[in-house]
Amino acid sequence: MRIHHFDCGPARPLGGALMDGVSPGAIGRLTCHCLAIETDRHGVVLVDTGLGLRDMAHPWSRLPLLNAASLRFRFDANHTMLRRLRHAGLSPRDVRHIVMTHLDFDHAGGLIDFPEARVHVMEPEAEAAQARRGLLDQARYRPAQWGDTRRWHRYPERTAGRWFGFDAVTELEGLPPEFLLVPLPGHSAGHAGVAIEGPRGWMLHAGDTYFNRAEVHAARPHCPPGAAAYERIMAWDARLGRANQARVRALVQEEPTPLAVFCTHDPVEYVAMAVWQGNAANDRGADRQVA
Repeated sequence: MRIHHFDCGPARPLGGALMDGVSPGAIGRLTCHCLAIETDRHGVVLVDTGLGLRDMAHPWSRLPLLNAASLRFRFDANHTMLRRLRHAGLSPRDVRHIVMTHLDFDHAGGLIDFPEARVHVMEPEAEAAQARRGLLDQARYRPAQWGDTRRWHRYPERTAGRWFGFDAVTELEGLPPEFLLVPLPGHSAGHAGVAIEGPRGWMLHAGDTYFNRAEVHAARPHCPPGAAAYERIMAWDARLGRANQARVRALVQEEPTPLAVFCTHDPVEYVAMAVWQGNAANDRGADRQVA
């Protein structure tokens, strides 16, 4: 197994450190941290897809206008999962499975770029996405991004499996036991983390359970005010989200920490995980192409 970390929706919002906690100037940085995992028997497995080729080409007709304008994505096809894979020497046709943390527009945009892949998603998330009740759901869920939803394999929120004290879907259809869905609703109705047991042990892609590393990794949890505001605006159930964030924080702060935990949008975590896996050069190469 080889794990690649890709930023498939780089954003440059105004606010600098108010958004990411580190940028010295007026422009901040947020990532859309996705994974591409090479396996021996199951092809390439993706965790989220980021923005897709069509999103990059026609963003203002496909993405929620307020979100796209405030986040200031870098709309370049070289930042899509499909192009990232090719740059890493992988064929998009080898993508057989996509495991989704949730179906927000900035996570699911590339689904349509991989029409043959099986999509694994929590049942409450699939139901909410297809119903699109209310203004928030109409903004966050974009059906044009999905392709054929008959390929979705849906999993109930109540599961019999356990993982580090969390409920977990421990059998994903067609995937080995090294891949799990860990229900963490709050940010969205069926939001989940994705746990992977790789060459260096377990890791948890926590999706949007938190937006900034200081929310779970700091001794005194906090979040930059700009990111905190966006986190609140996008929360389906803020109280439930905070409760699940606290559970993840407790897991991270156990001694010794039993696994690597990271979220989608924190740029420091993104770089740290790419270096840890030993494939940061792939991302730097893609960035050089569009500099």
